[in-house]
Amino acid sequence: MSDPFYVVLLLLSGLGVGSFLNVCIHRLPRGESIAFPSSHCPDCGRTLDWCETVPVLSFLWLGGRCRTCQGSIRFYYPVIELLTPLLFLLQYGQHGWQSLLIVRLVFVSGMLVLFMIDLNHRILPNVITVPGVCLGLVLSHVYGIGFSSAVLGVASGAGLSLLIAQLYVWIRREEGLGMGDVKMLGMIGAFLGWQSTLLTLFLASLFGSLIGLVVLAFRYGDRRYPLPFGSFLAVAAIVTTFIGEPLIVWYRSFL
Repeated sequence: MSDPFYVVLLLLSGLGVGSFLNVCIHRLPRGESIAFPSSHCPDCGRTLDWCETVPVLSFLWLGGRCRTCQGSIRFYYPVIELLTPLLFLLQYGQHGWQSLLIVRLVFVSGMLVLFMIDLNHRILPNVITVPGVCLGLVLSHVYGIGFSSAVLGVASGAGLSLLIAQLYVWIRREEGLGMGDVKMLGMIGAFLGWQSTLLTLFLASLFGSLIGLVVLAFRYGDRRYPLPFGSFLAVAAIVTTFIGEPLIVWYRSFL
């Protein structure tokens, strides 16, 4: 049974973390510091008052616009601020209050940042993926799936995606998967292990194919429209944290 104290704690901390993730999403692709300067309007540069930085509520209070210049506040700000505590609570329901929960909260937070950055900019910053691999190895050794499983996850995720990327270039004479995707899969492998990483790659390919068909239909067959595969990987990785284990057990029952 869920403890109300932990539920409230995760709800409030999730709102705060979600607000911080928005800072990362906006600043990291631009090479800006996530610590300095303090929160400000990206359009006019005015430093925000504390009441303008309250997760979700400030967006509603301001009507989605800067109080000074009336510039639009990014629509995804309240979405991320609501989605983060929701995922925190779902992870708590999945794992309970234990050390593995902390690992999962760190992981889904990283996936949310990568999802939005790749969706907006078609990049997966090294400043997230490379430290993410290292952090995943450390946390998995101390609290998570175990160091050997994490190492196998990195090798399988990065290695398989690198092989796929090279095969795509040889066959199509153009880049398919980028090195950002390779590093991101290495990060996923460090946190989830090799089996869940392979499942993540499969689900991401499935999601990407379905969305790709929709894009082709609405763009009149434009096959060169770039899809953010990192965003699909992020969604698939988060889904895998919830249903990966039973799916793997179900698959093994046929072997």
